[in-house]
Parts: sequence; structure tokens; C-alpha cells
Amino acid sequence: MPRTVTSRKPRPGSQARIDSILAAARTLLVQDGVAGLSVYAVAELAQIPPSSVYHFFPSVPSLLEGLTADIHAAFRACLEAPIDSSALYNWHDLSRLVEQRMLSLYNEDAAARQLILAQHGLSEVTQADRRHDIELGALMRDVFARHFVLPQLPDDVDVFTLAMELGDRVYARSVQLHGEITPRLAEEGMRVFDAYLGLYLPPYMAKRAPAV
Repeated sequence: MPRTVTSRKPRPGSQARIDSILAAARTLLVQDGVAGLSVYAVAELAQIPPSSVYHFFPSVPSLLEGLTADIHAAFRACLEAPIDSSALYNWHDLSRLVEQRMLSLYNEDAAARQLILAQHGLSEVTQADRRHDIELGALMRDVFARHFVLPQLPDDVDVFTLAMELGDRVYARSVQLHGEITPRLAEEGMRVFDAYLGLYLPPYMAKRAPAV
């Protein structure tokens, strides 16, 4: 479910309005990029008064932060989706599965590529993305720990967050050069993710028994 800049959970009617605002913003972002996004354009496309947009998102940066949270909610959902433990022979299988799920989201969601991988220079979006990356990194560590016995990892480095961000740098390079994540650079991004984790995870880790 999309998240807003407020901490309280919106009422059902308000959430429907928020959803329509974010859907309109997503459409405009894909069509015209960040530069073409404005509160009035969003209001016009969503067919609501501009004051309604301002009520939930008082500025374009807050609107983009809302979209970033919405996109990261989809990434969290893909990490939380069921995984068949019997298909995992080692942690590299899990690494590839996780990255393939994230790549699928990037490939299916042009707005995610625009906000997270494209060069837009918006510090508010970059900071929001980093905050959400930390949450995703912690969730990813939990996923790995659910299937394998992890070694002691450093406390001063978020290993899984950094691995994910390094892979994203390769995907971002592909978007900047080609406007998309090409199969070749998708493979390179997965290799970077896997290689960085390999600095901290041994070649073999014991599997955990499937949860009953």
C-alpha cells in the first residue's frame, strides 16, 4: 500500500485519493520525466482540485518522496514473497532469485527506473531512497537468515544494503546509456551483487530446515 509523508494511516477515502494522486504522478513521471511533474499537472490528470493534492503532498519533492515509498513497498513485497527452499542449493541461488525479482520490478515499472536509477539530482528523493534501502537491506538479511546459517557480519557496514546499492549502480549505468536495463548489464549487476556478498559470505553455508 502506498505510503504518504504523514505518519498516521489515512482513512479509506483519503487513501483512495492518495492512490489516484500517485497514479497520476507516476504517469506524468514516465511521460515527461521529473521536470514535467507539477502539482497542477497531477491534479488535472487525477481530475481533482490542486488543493486536494497539496493537502497530502504540499510540494513536488514530497510527491516524489511518496512515489519513492510506493515503489519501495513493491520491492519489500517481492522480498517477502514465498521462496521454495528446496530449490536453493546454495546462497548464490537465493542471491540470483532476489536480484531477478528486483530486476523484474525495474523492467515492469518505468517510474521506478526514473526515480531510483535515472540522474535527476533531487536530494530529497535520493535521501528517501537511501532510507528505504536500509530497510530493504535489513529485510534481505532476514530472508537470507531464514534459509541459511549466516556467519557473523560486521556491525559498522550494512552488507546487504551496500550489495543492493552496488548492483543498482550498474543498472543505473545501463539506464543512462540505453534507456533501459539491458540483459548484458542486468547480468553484470547481479554479478556485482553476488560478488560483494561473497566478500562476507563463505562459499558454503548450512541450510536451515524449512519452517513447518
